Amino acid sequence: MFYGWWIVVASFFIALYVGGGVFYGFTAIFEPIAADLGWSYAEISLAASLRGLEMGLLAPVVGVLTDRLGPRRLIAGGAILGSAGLFLLGRTTSLGTFYTAFVLIAIGMSTCTMTVLMTAVANWFRRRVSIASGIAVCGFGFGGLMVPALVKLIESYDWRVAVTTLAAGMLLIPLPLSVIFRHKPEQYGYVPDGQAVDESTWPGSGAGAVPSPIVETEMGARQALKSGAFWTLALAFTSHVFLVTAVTTHVMPYLSSMGVSRSVSGLVATAIPLASIAGRLAFGWFGDRFSRTLTTAVGFGMMALGLFCFGYAGPGGMWLLAPFLVLFGIGYGGLNVMRPALIQQLFGRRSFGTVFGLIIGVNMAGSIGGPALAGWAFDTWGSYQGIWFAMAVAPVAALVSVLTVSSLKRGRVPR
Repeated sequence: MFYGWWIVVASFFIALYVGGGVFYGFTAIFEPIAADLGWSYAEISLAASLRGLEMGLLAPVVGVLTDRLGPRRLIAGGAILGSAGLFLLGRTTSLGTFYTAFVLIAIGMSTCTMTVLMTAVANWFRRRVSIASGIAVCGFGFGGLMVPALVKLIESYDWRVAVTTLAAGMLLIPLPLSVIFRHKPEQYGYVPDGQAVDESTWPGSGAGAVPSPIVETEMGARQALKSGAFWTLALAFTSHVFLVTAVTTHVMPYLSSMGVSRSVSGLVATAIPLASIAGRLAFGWFGDRFSRTLTTAVGFGMMALGLFCFGYAGPGGMWLLAPFLVLFGIGYGGLNVMRPALIQQLFGRRSFGTVFGLIIGVNMAGSIGGPALAGWAFDTWGSYQGIWFAMAVAPVAALVSVLTVSSLKRGRVPR
């Protein structure tokens, strides 16, 4: 099997554990922390915002380091730092310690998840980058299965035991998997997608010869920053992150505020990332065969419709949670695939990590604002519904911006 697929598999399991335990799992410990320590929803939501701020500031640096050093050392270091942050979180008694723990968690997540994993996959695939990325980020979707396990663990013991267990797992899963990662295929005698090469064309001869790099359209980070396509993608996907972090952080508190039990709301929280799996695979398949721009626009449209169903679920009936899960889950999952695919299509592989990291850095403004704004809305109005309707405007604006940027339309999918 082409070695790039082993990197995809390792990325899948790292994404599953870190995404499920830290990103999606935060909603399960939200209310127990509030009840145990007496903090407001806004104060607790600020931790998720701090996590987003730290990851946003680090993403460009992580991208540069991944291009220069490769993914292996970054993933190993991130697993250790993430574990330290989770251990500290399990022992917190003050807001200062609470926020410090999330800073460590953010640093760990920055160096062992999205930017590093997507760069590793994009370096090993070109024509099949959409589906390879889709399989890798499906790990985040399956990570939702950890939410009910965390809810059960919290009910059986307490939230501190659950968090400490997550910390130990960081040393048992992401850390060992880091050894599988390799930087670029040309360094190991491969070319992207596992295409066969004629050894007679390799530079040099005899043992140790490596294939020449594929000639691709490449754009450096400075050139990318000056392009309208870069800023369109950055701002469009900022709205994507804004919505996803707000919903996944507050889904259980929102449903609880409408009288839904924690066990049922935990199942809904689990269903969101599970529904995203269909989007990650389907959009990955479509993205390699059809217009990546149009596929991206469809994803934003689905998120907008899904969020409207989410906000109207209270007065309109809980049955609206079903279309919400389908539309929002598939839409946001598919967009996670299209972001790296569009970046590689427009800017190439040479500086992929740097460009991807810069876009992630901009996107994290949404991660900061989303959870904090939703928490503030509930503290101020005693209800979440108004803020969900207001937030539905963001993906509509992103849809329009992606479709109207001529440089994106001119981008040609490599075949």
